[in-house]
Amino acid sequence: MRINSLSNAMRTATSGLVAERFRMDVISGNISNANTVAEIGKDPYRRRGVVLNATEGGVKIAGILEDRQREFQQKVDWSHPNHDPITGVVRFSNVDPIMEMVDMIGAGRAYEANIAAFNTAKSMMKSALNIGRI
Repeated sequence: MRINSLSNAMRTATSGLVAERFRMDVISGNISNANTVAEIGKDPYRRRGVVLNATEGGVKIAGILEDRQREFQQKVDWSHPNHDPITGVVRFSNVDPIMEMVDMIGAGRAYEANIAAFNTAKSMMKSALNIGRI
């Protein structure tokens, strides 16, 4: 195996680490806003997801998308300060904390896999450099 291909493996693993770390940051933001309510006349916090693309150089962050498919949670509560004055409805974010934790576990495992791949390539590179030594 050539040293160049090992450094490519390390570069690819690094891009995966960056992408998964970013994904964990977005998931953390979703969890933080899971119980937020809408101000009167505005939408509540929308769940966000990360779009990742595979390229020859590794993983690229394509962007962040708001989840417009999942409906906001609603509850009638006339005593809540942010209730709709006509219907009494209070609208909450569309974040499901349990699903976010499942996503966080997946991102954490992917992060760990990228660390293992990086360390393996690093070890192989060290071994290849030590072959010529006496």
